[in-house]
Amino acid sequence: MGLRVTILGCGPSGGVPQIGGEDGRGWWGECDPANPRNRRTRSSIVVEAATGERLLVDTGPDLRDQLLAAGIGRVDALLYTHHHADHIMGVDEVRVLNRLVGREIEAFGMPETLESLQRRFDYAFLPSTAPMFFRPAMLPRPVEPGQTIRTAGMEVELLLQDHLVMRTLGLRIGGFAYSTDLVRMPEETLGRLHGLDTWVVACFQRPPHKGHANLEQVLDWVGQLKPRRTVLTHMGAHLDHGWLRANLPPGVEPGHDGMELDVPAPA
Repeated sequence: MGLRVTILGCGPSGGVPQIGGEDGRGWWGECDPANPRNRRTRSSIVVEAATGERLLVDTGPDLRDQLLAAGIGRVDALLYTHHHADHIMGVDEVRVLNRLVGREIEAFGMPETLESLQRRFDYAFLPSTAPMFFRPAMLPRPVEPGQTIRTAGMEVELLLQDHLVMRTLGLRIGGFAYSTDLVRMPEETLGRLHGLDTWVVACFQRPPHKGHANLEQVLDWVGQLKPRRTVLTHMGAHLDHGWLRANLPPGVEPGHDGMELDVPAPA
């Protein structure tokens, strides 16, 4: 058996629609509000191993609703890609995840990411209040790009990415990789992404952006790496789902909230 990946959310920091709009019910940009797949919450995934153990990547502000919508009632470990607000502000939901597994939950991240979490959510790193867990209980596990860690029944290779204002973590598990919030990748990271079955990669918009990869960049990477399947995430309001479906090359598609991907085990 391979992996099951659930895209909890595939939107940017403000989500789609963003707050605002002429009627105050949301600004959709170029996205068609009649298409439910254009409604995007903040980016996060869950990776489920063949053992049934689950790794949650990032705890964004929409986490509660995302887990309920996806029918995911338990996770076994956390991995943080970086400490921007749209990837961490659901920390308080970890309290219920603690109750469900009956213990503290390991939280992997780069030292600067964990330092930011500990500064902003110091109570989540105090001794636990088990068994009721009146506050989140996370065990910090500092990691660096280039390491391979074992957690939630999986070997997770950690990859360096450039988000302009900070470095971020990508990850590879067997034939699956996840690359969010990046504008450049070191050659060494690109080299570690060959031979993929499924790649979920951030694509913010069509024009160039200082801190995020745009569509041309992502398609150039796809041309170099040639994964069997590429799914776009972290898409802004200028990337309409229908337009993407009609204009992307074969093997590349837009993600949507709640999307499930089955990734076969390497042969």
